[in-house]
Amino acid sequence: MIGFYSLQEILMITALAIIVDLLIGDPKRLPHPVIWIGKLIKFLTNRWLNPLLSLPPVERQRHQRKEKQLGIALLVTVALSVFIVTVAGAWACAWIHPWLGYAFQVWFISTTMAVKGLKDAGVLVFDALDRGRLHDARTYVGYIVGRDTMHLDEPEITRAAVETVAENTVDAYVTPLCFALLGGAPLAMLYRAVNTLDSMVGYRNEKYRHFGWASARCDDVLNYIPARLTGLLMVLSNIFLPGSSAGRSLRAILKFARLHPSPNGGIPESAAAGALGVQLGGINVYGEVVSDRARMGWKLRELRSPDILAVIRMLYGTAYLTLGGILCALCWIMFAGS
Repeated sequence: MIGFYSLQEILMITALAIIVDLLIGDPKRLPHPVIWIGKLIKFLTNRWLNPLLSLPPVERQRHQRKEKQLGIALLVTVALSVFIVTVAGAWACAWIHPWLGYAFQVWFISTTMAVKGLKDAGVLVFDALDRGRLHDARTYVGYIVGRDTMHLDEPEITRAAVETVAENTVDAYVTPLCFALLGGAPLAMLYRAVNTLDSMVGYRNEKYRHFGWASARCDDVLNYIPARLTGLLMVLSNIFLPGSSAGRSLRAILKFARLHPSPNGGIPESAAAGALGVQLGGINVYGEVVSDRARMGWKLRELRSPDILAVIRMLYGTAYLTLGGILCALCWIMFAGS
């Protein structure tokens, strides 16, 4: 929590967390906090929702309000539990030794970010496409998107990867960064809990439409300002990236972002589409459900596999801009205080 530390310490901790994520990412041998959050969500969902799913359709319709109430209870229970446990851990580590407290904050904040993880996942898809291994590319992109991927061709695989890396620049980096700056590891972890809830139950399908409503809306609210900040950062990063147009990126955000079904997802996707001169959006299939997403960007050319690397460069450009800004603020505070 920010009450534990001064602004200077919060900036230092957050900068170190960004560096840890960029260099190390999520080591496979260490248990990730999201795994435990997911287990808690699954346990409570099985306890609270499954009995209602077993009811006949007509009977279940009468319990829609109860499903919403249980969904709100799930959101509050999971978010508060994660927040309280993280506060307790941060306090205990800082009480044992200040440096242990710093280490706790740095590590847990870094686990809420996934810049290196996104890069690694995107590069895996690109490498498979580059080697002509279409089946492998479909499998790898299926790890990071929710849509069906087994029948996608190369342009559609590329679109899926580009959209995912662009959209996750918000919830896998900028938003947890903002919450870390506001309240250290506890607030960053609270956000990650809400985001995990959204990814597990925040679907508009028959099963989760009412139960996941609160989680989905809360995730939208928490990402609202960071998504717009991400759009600005992506535009700025395109100034320095070869082959990208910062001006067209900004125009695409202003023209297309509002067409996206998510109040936040259209901003980074439009920014990437405009910068690259391609069109994102289109028909996605989720199970047996066909979703025709709004088209974003101007189709100046066809999508091709190197666009995956280009959007990864935008992701890293955003990370470097924020890290540079934090380090500049840290130096200014240190200089002003001397």
